[in-house]
Amino acid sequence: MSRPPTFVPPPCSRARVLHTARGDFAVLDASPRTAPRGTALLLPGFTGSKEDFIAMLEPLADAGFRAVAVDGRGQYQTGGTDRQETYAQDELARDVLAQTAALGLGDGALDLLGHSLGGLIARAAAILDPAPFRSLTLMSSGPGLVVESQRAKLKILGDALATMSMDQVWGAMRALDPPAEAEADGGDDLRRRWMGHRPAQLIATGRQLATEPDRVAEVAATGLPVHVVSGERDDVWPVPELDAMASRLGAHRTRIEGAEHSPNTDRPGPTAAALVSFWESL
Repeated sequence: MSRPPTFVPPPCSRARVLHTARGDFAVLDASPRTAPRGTALLLPGFTGSKEDFIAMLEPLADAGFRAVAVDGRGQYQTGGTDRQETYAQDELARDVLAQTAALGLGDGALDLLGHSLGGLIARAAAILDPAPFRSLTLMSSGPGLVVESQRAKLKILGDALATMSMDQVWGAMRALDPPAEAEADGGDDLRRRWMGHRPAQLIATGRQLATEPDRVAEVAATGLPVHVVSGERDDVWPVPELDAMASRLGAHRTRIEGAEHSPNTDRPGPTAAALVSFWESL
């Protein structure tokens, strides 16, 4: 679970609703003071939300880039259903294409970024239709399914969500956290976010993480410039696996010093700088 330093948006951003042909999505929309040099759509990971990018919004805006961070269907402040089929990866990818269309930038103008699960959804959208995008950034998001230890955790979580309330599951998860971590992370905001998620969304997307096939060749076939970003360590997809994926894609590769699975919250400043450098290179 990414732990943003705050849930309060910076002055350069505003919380709003993005109206699309596939429904309404809660977003944080951050813009520079002058005409933007580019626009990025940011997709959060499993159990995450748009707030996972909150610490990067100001540095991106200061560099001249507009950044729109979104809660996907059934995540936090975006509504969803109680039917797992609603959250099939193809459906979530089509949501991204609808969000992209609603931003009204035209073909080849949007830089798409997905963190972890968001990376799997972002690449699925790019595979469906690469035309709207200028580039694709996969942040801590690997070539296929997650490591075995994570698959075991996802199975336990899915089973718990099928029989327990969200509040009960939250309590069980917090009981397993190290005491120092539980005290340091602003639990009220995290709990509020957790309670906003639809259980069906978590069950369905957790299954995707545990079964995702290798789609690197399909990503390469889109012809999009790709940036693979990760921390120095990652317990979801091993860093050497991310290195190999970048090599297969001929992608730009960045490791963020001092970061783990969530460089966007671990080291937001250097991560934003790496993104800007990549986008400027296009």
